[in-house]
This record gives sequence, structure tokens and C-alpha cells, in this order.
Amino acid sequence: MNQQVSGGDGDEESRGGRWWKRMLDMEEAKKQVLFALPMILTNVFYYGIPLVSVMFAGHLGELQLAGATLSNSWASVSGYSFMVGLSGALETLCGQGFGANQYNMLGIYLQASSIISFIFSIIISILWFNTESIMILLHLDPQISKTASVYAKLLIPGLFAYGFLQNILRSFQTQSVVMPLVVLSLPPLVFHIGITYILVHMTSLGFKGAPMAASISLWMSVLMLVMYVAFSKEFKNTWKGLSSESFDYFFTTLKLALPSAAMICLEGWSFEILVFLAGLMPDKKQSTSLIAICVHTETVAYMIIYGLSAASSDSSAIIKKFASMTTLLAISIVLDCVQGVLSGVARGCGWQQIAVYVNLASFYIIGMTIAILLGFKFNLHAKGLWIGLICGLSCQAATLLVITLRTKWTKLDISANVDKENSLSV
Repeated sequence: MNQQVSGGDGDEESRGGRWWKRMLDMEEAKKQVLFALPMILTNVFYYGIPLVSVMFAGHLGELQLAGATLSNSWASVSGYSFMVGLSGALETLCGQGFGANQYNMLGIYLQASSIISFIFSIIISILWFNTESIMILLHLDPQISKTASVYAKLLIPGLFAYGFLQNILRSFQTQSVVMPLVVLSLPPLVFHIGITYILVHMTSLGFKGAPMAASISLWMSVLMLVMYVAFSKEFKNTWKGLSSESFDYFFTTLKLALPSAAMICLEGWSFEILVFLAGLMPDKKQSTSLIAICVHTETVAYMIIYGLSAASSDSSAIIKKFASMTTLLAISIVLDCVQGVLSGVARGCGWQQIAVYVNLASFYIIGMTIAILLGFKFNLHAKGLWIGLICGLSCQAATLLVITLRTKWTKLDISANVDKENSLSV
């Protein structure tokens, strides 16, 4: 009898142990952390380049801070987010190629995606060159619009670099080459801090020196990665040099790049549109700067470091109002981290088109409507705009979670392998 009881306890412990193993695979969790941490640091270092420029510009005055933050938001809305999205095609294509041991295709896909980024960079540059006219059409303050336009025009060279940079990062990521990225991403940031200080404070460029420094540092980042690919043995099987074959895969890559860009942009735009809406409020300079600082902080926090952009201003009024936003900001940070993981699952599973509709409904039909009502109708101003964003994030995260939980993972894995074999055998 005692033996039976003892055996029952053992079975119960065994079942409990198996249950915990199903809930948390420590070995897999360790692998994910070791892979994710270098990518987190890399993203923070590269994101720090345009952010540092905004900080230096912001210390020149309230107008310069408003112009730089508005311009940086405009750059994110119309350029940076789009470049990140376009490069998302490589997560699927290079991931399939690497998994199927078709290593030579990774270099081909990288070139095809880079061509796409270059073409769209030209188109976006035309928009950036007409920043002042566009902002005035949106009824933003003329003085701030002019300042933002000066900043945006000098960021144009950096846009091309940013597009190439994102493609190379995706290529590294799909090959699990992540540790070198940390080493290669830190020097450009350190260099950028120095050159920004020199151009802003030690030359006659002043405000113009901040965006110029960002463009220089972004190109430095690209050149360092290109040199590493060219001379590292890690890429001897995946990079065979420039090839005209990349044009054959242009439209194949484009078909994945555009939905991926739409998915990223619909989410990213919802953050940056708040900055433009803030520019329509009575206290334009402070409202624009406050919301922009919150957006920068949210982005950095999304990469596991936050609070950095509070250094963007010397204005005690802005810092005080920013402090009053911290509770709302904390809520949005948590939600943003959750949706970030779920969005990654969506991209990995090829659900980009579904995610586009989810993001469109969550951020624009629900979130933006609430933001405008609370911000302007109920006079909650910046807090109202941010509450609307929180509502959008909540809807997006909840919807993606339901989709993820209802997915038949075994079936998906089998179908993905079949698709992989078929697509790469062509």
C-alpha cells in the first residue's frame, strides 16, 4: 500500500516536472537569450545614431528641438520604418535558403533586397526634399516646418545607408551571426557622438551638423559591415560577390517586401503620427517635443533600455510634463514588448498579410480615433494621444495572441518545410 502511494507521488512529481518543461524549456530559453541579447544591443547602438543627433540639436534651443524631433519622426514615418519593413523579406527568404542549405541564395536575395531599398530610397528622398511644403499642407507651424525641412534634407544621404544597413543586418541574423554585430555596431555610435559634438559646437554648421553627422555615421556603419562580409570566412558560402542573378529574384523579393513593409509601417506610423498631431495643439513646441521624447523612449525601451531621450531637452517644463507621462509610458512599453514578440512570430510564420489588417484596424480605426477624441475633443492633449496609442497596442496584442494560440503548429511546420523545398528547388 505504501509502495503504491509512493509511486503515485512520484508519478505526480513526474507529471509536474513534465508540465513545467512544457511551459518553460530552459535550454531553449538560454539559446534565445544568447541570440536575442546581441541583437538588442546592436539595435540600440544603431538607433542611437539618429537619437544622439536629435539630442545635440535639442540642446541648441526649443525651436531646434521641435524641428529635429519632428524631422526625425517624419524620417521614421516615411523612410526608416519603410526600410526596416522592406528588409523583412530576407527573414523569410534567407531563413528558407539557410535552412535548406541553399547558401549561395542568401547573397542573391541580399542583393535583390538592396536593389529594392535603393529604388525606394530615391522615391523617399523626393518626399524628404519637399518636407517643408508637405508639413505646411498639414497645417504645422511654419517656423518648425522650415527647421524640420533643413534637418530632413541633410538626412537624405543617411537614408540610403540605412536601407543597406537593414538588409545586411537581416542577412547576418538569418545566419545566426550575431556576436560580431555588437562589436561592429558600437564603434560607429562612439564615433558619432564625437563627430556630432565637433560639427555642432566646433564648426559654423551648428544645427545642420547634427543630421550631417547622422548620415556620415550611418555610412560608416554600412562600410564596416561590408568589409566584414568581404573578409570574414563566415560568409564564404553565402557571399560570392555581386551577381546579375539578383535581378531574376527582384519581383520574388518585392512580393514579400511590400507586405512586410506595410506591416511594420502601419504600426510605426501610429507612433509618429502622434508627433504630427501634437504639432496641431496650442502649445506646439512643447507638445511636439514631449510626444517625440515619449516615442523615442518607447522605441529604446522596446530594445530593453529606456529613458535615454529625456536628455534631449534642457527645458524644465518639458521634463516635468514628461515625468507626468511615465505611468502611461510604462503601460505602453509593456504592451509594445508583448506585441513585438507576437509580431516576430507573425513574420516568421509568413502571416504578414494578416498582420497588416490587424495593425490597420488596431492602430487606425480604434487607436487613432480614440487618440484624436481624447487629445482634441476632451482636451487631454498629449496624455489623450498616448492613451489612444495604448488602446491600439492592446487590440493588436490581443488579436495576435489569439491567432498564435489557435495555430496548429505541427501542421504549420510540415507545410512550411514543403513550401521551402518547392520554392528553393525552382
